[in-house]
Amino acid sequence: MPVTIRDVARHLSISITTVSRALDGYSDVSETTRQRVIQAARELGYLPNRAARQLRRKRTDTIGYILPSGAFNSSDPFFSGFITGLADEAAHGNYDLLVSSAPIGGDIEQQIYQRWVCEKRVDGFVLNHVRQNDWRINYLTDEQVPFSSLERSADTHDYPSVHVEYSTCVSRLVNHLVGQGFKRIAFIGTTDDLTIHTDRYQGYRLGLTMNRLPFDETLVIQSDLSSTGGYRAAKKLQLLPKPPNAIICVSDIPAAGVLRAADDAHLRIGEDLALVVFDGVQDSQRLQPTLTSVNQPVEEIAHLLVRMLLAEIKGTSLVERQAVIQPILRFGHSTSKGGPK
Repeated sequence: MPVTIRDVARHLSISITTVSRALDGYSDVSETTRQRVIQAARELGYLPNRAARQLRRKRTDTIGYILPSGAFNSSDPFFSGFITGLADEAAHGNYDLLVSSAPIGGDIEQQIYQRWVCEKRVDGFVLNHVRQNDWRINYLTDEQVPFSSLERSADTHDYPSVHVEYSTCVSRLVNHLVGQGFKRIAFIGTTDDLTIHTDRYQGYRLGLTMNRLPFDETLVIQSDLSSTGGYRAAKKLQLLPKPPNAIICVSDIPAAGVLRAADDAHLRIGEDLALVVFDGVQDSQRLQPTLTSVNQPVEEIAHLLVRMLLAEIKGTSLVERQAVIQPILRFGHSTSKGGPK
């Protein structure tokens, strides 16, 4: 016969109510008792009726994530690592992860968020690719739906978030490029409203100022964060009367297009053209030449965002609601003259 909650209570010599409240995560049960109950349930093979628990607690035990589609895709190393981290941490907290996709900022994206909220599909959301004026943050705040985010918008709402400190790191990169003899430095970014653009662009401008390099607006190009977009941006830069000899690319996928454009033009990476990429492409250190990259610990950030969100859902306090993470700067031969050809 299947093990029941009564069996767990009898095994521990405590009440059925205490077992139930311990498994449901109520704060009036001590952590010591909760762990005893969880351990006993595992040893006895007790499986709670999840549907009944969800109905009783008015929760779905599910968190949601809407993957930006279009120029983005799940084969992007950032998103594959990010989703893996979200799923692992959600499972660790006995939650499911519900994932969908939609073009960023479009009607379909709004419809998915609104449907999941209205139908109570999830208990909260993890957001990324936050915009400076992000309707999602205003909407979820108004609806009192918990969420956590990678990056912050320009609003004043109070919500748990993780910020990767790019500005100082990118200014250091500019200094490194200048020290290697690359002084005509371009920046391939994306739309001004995306926080990943504004943060990294500010570091680029700061680096130019620190090195007393003039700002040339023709060296700043926007792309759609696709490989094709990066290729087109690089081609446009090559047609300038004075083309750049270094490019800082806001993300790794368009950087692949920059490499193709450089190959078409017979430019040697690290000699004729320096290249810096973002988002921690693991293969960047295996390519020849190896690529200088600004790496964020993607899976670690995803784990932290889920822990923040679950605390928000359960109404428990967070020691740090706005965590700051320093990116990891890895130098490769793509920004070092004299490196391997």
